[in-house]
Amino acid sequence: MKQQPKKTLRCAPRFPGAPATLTPAALALVLLAGGCGLPSLADVPLPGGAPSGPGYRVTAEFVDVLDLVERAAVKVDDVTVGSVEDISLDGWTAKVRLRLDRGVRLPANATAAVRQTSLLGEKFVAVSAPVTEAARGTLTDGATIPLVRTKRGAEVEEVLAALGLLLNGGGLAQLKTISQELGGALDGREAEAKDALRQLDAFVGGLDAQKADLVRAIDALDRLTGRLDKQKAVIGDAVDVLAPGITVLAEQREQLTAALNALGELGKVGSRVITASKDDTVASLRALQPILERLAEAGDALPKSLDFMLSYPFPPNVTGAIVGDFVNLSITADLDAATILSNLVAAAPRPVAPRGPAAPGSAGPSGGGGPSKAPPAKPALPGQLPPLCLPLDGILPPQWVPPKECELPEGCKLLKPGSPLPLGALVVPKDGLLPQGTVFPAGTKLAAGTILTVQCLLNPVTGAVEGIVGGVGDLLGGGG
Repeated sequence: MKQQPKKTLRCAPRFPGAPATLTPAALALVLLAGGCGLPSLADVPLPGGAPSGPGYRVTAEFVDVLDLVERAAVKVDDVTVGSVEDISLDGWTAKVRLRLDRGVRLPANATAAVRQTSLLGEKFVAVSAPVTEAARGTLTDGATIPLVRTKRGAEVEEVLAALGLLLNGGGLAQLKTISQELGGALDGREAEAKDALRQLDAFVGGLDAQKADLVRAIDALDRLTGRLDKQKAVIGDAVDVLAPGITVLAEQREQLTAALNALGELGKVGSRVITASKDDTVASLRALQPILERLAEAGDALPKSLDFMLSYPFPPNVTGAIVGDFVNLSITADLDAATILSNLVAAAPRPVAPRGPAAPGSAGPSGGGGPSKAPPAKPALPGQLPPLCLPLDGILPPQWVPPKECELPEGCKLLKPGSPLPLGALVVPKDGLLPQGTVFPAGTKLAAGTILTVQCLLNPVTGAVEGIVGGVGDLLGGGG
């Protein structure tokens, strides 16, 4: 390593002819008189090798700067980049003005700390980028590092005091006792302890996996508590209103408890009775099944008969005609000739007109080869019924059309099975027998499914009492 030449301080004497050897006092006098000046403070290099060139200034705020002094070093990553220019006090906050080299680039959210070079070394200010957040901006001249981004290191005295507290009045003895007791408790139970730790790890892992749900639940609970807080007056009133009821319940607690116990015993007895009588109950229900089926088949006939029994031997609607000890009755006589004739034909067998031989090439009513034709009926004599046009030797075919001589009500038609069902029409049952109540004699057979229009049905007998007032002439006129 090349050594630097030593610099010596030489002063030219102003007094010519001065002796070469001088006493110390004379030398000092000569130096002052000869103009040999001492270096100024600005020319003295900074301690620690801090740069003395152009720079910028930053103020750092500290709660405590310990024994930091002016002209102390400012370091970035243990490299001296400036010095402390001034330390002042603002209330309870120490403000330290730092001078940094212009070439040092730091973020605007930089941090500062008072540190120590060694255990007994000097203090310095360490400036660095933040470690808990991302760096942003640039630290410029006149910027301030606030208290939230500054700190100081622990002093040796503080460390020794804490160590003395731990050793003298601390819990080392207790820690030893705890360690021994814990070892004795876990001795021989290592497997259970490991299993407990595994379960605890699984539990904590489950909580971590559900932390989003837990956060939502906490937020919902927070909203609920907020709403409850807004309605605390209403809740307080409700609690005040409930107080008398709760007092009564408290006074009747013994009775309520006894009632609940008795109800429990009743349940036990009921369960025992139902279990013992289960077979008999099922048998009784099965025995009732035919009776219930017959009642269901009877339909509304049973209630109607019961209604008739209350007014026997008169129909139920006669009660309005009873006046005192006699009954006012009236009869409505429908003397319409067509109605009387149809009732007589439907109610009794009608004489059949003689049938002549069939025309050549014709078939019977049930054979193929063409529609059958009834022989022309003889003209009815006065007082005789109209000729019967129904064939009595077989079932009427679905295509059967009454001949013109057959006197049927207007609109009475026989429709083949599957035809659209008119309103109020009658469908011939499966056995083909026509029931009573049609214009045809009872027992007449038709093809199953044949449809009779509503004009082929007789008006049902209702037994209604209409109470017509009039003479014999009105009755013979049809009651109209």
